[in-house]
Amino acid sequence: MRITQGTFSFLPDLTDDQIKAQVAYCQGNGWAVNIEFTDDPHPRNTYWDMWGNPMFDLKDPAAVMYELGECRKVHGGRGYIRISAFDASPGWESLRLSFITDRPTEEPGFALERQEGEGRSLRYTTRAYAANKPAGERY
Repeated sequence: MRITQGTFSFLPDLTDDQIKAQVAYCQGNGWAVNIEFTDDPHPRNTYWDMWGNPMFDLKDPAAVMYELGECRKVHGGRGYIRISAFDASPGWESLRLSFITDRPTEEPGFALERQEGEGRSLRYTTRAYAANKPAGERY
């Protein structure tokens, strides 16, 4: 099961040249780019760990690609890495673009869990199969 979060998630994985083009687009719009990673891609887990500091003043996509390469050395193949672009313009002040750049070789997917509540009400939740293992050992 392929995790589909963020922009481009239904497309094949982006090449480094395509990632670089997206970073250039973000920087051209004045958005701050940052790199994040996680081994728990639950849809409600919006706060991934940040790699380094946000890159507010960078104008060259090569610097972001360098940092992405460094993040891949540490976390590549053992979780998910994404690039996010933050627009600090008045009235926006939120993410404008976010996309996954790297995934583990195997994505085990999610289980749908059903709970019966008071008055026979039903509640559903999702749980990542990867979360059955402790952090750092999931992929």
